[in-house]
Amino acid sequence: MKRSVLTRYRVMAYVTAVMLLVLSTCMVFKYGFDTGEDVTFVVSQTHGVLYIIYLVFAFDLGQKARWKFGKLLWVLLSGTIPFVAFFVERRITEEITPLVEQHERLAAAEAQADKDHQREQDGAADTVGTP
Repeated sequence: MKRSVLTRYRVMAYVTAVMLLVLSTCMVFKYGFDTGEDVTFVVSQTHGVLYIIYLVFAFDLGQKARWKFGKLLWVLLSGTIPFVAFFVERRITEEITPLVEQHERLAAAEAQADKDHQREQDGAADTVGTP
């Protein structure tokens, strides 16, 4: 799994979590103090769009990590509960980082093997034409 899959999930988890806290604050002002209705509307729409992007990235990460449905559902729903997304993101990062590092090690080994193979091919081509 590429590091970018984890990175984009992490970014959207933080953004969604922060926007949910902002939205919660706006709701308190709207319903508790009867002010900020326009701001609440804009923040709720923004959070909704960002949450959809979060869902796509979290689902992609879950598919690549081969999560069971219950775990995937929990991660997807964590963007709807204030503060929970921060904790879920931390746990997911700790779980997925070893998979990312393993992928990077395998990719580096494969690239080195390709480079070595190419050198062998170049060396064999150089010796074919010489007497």
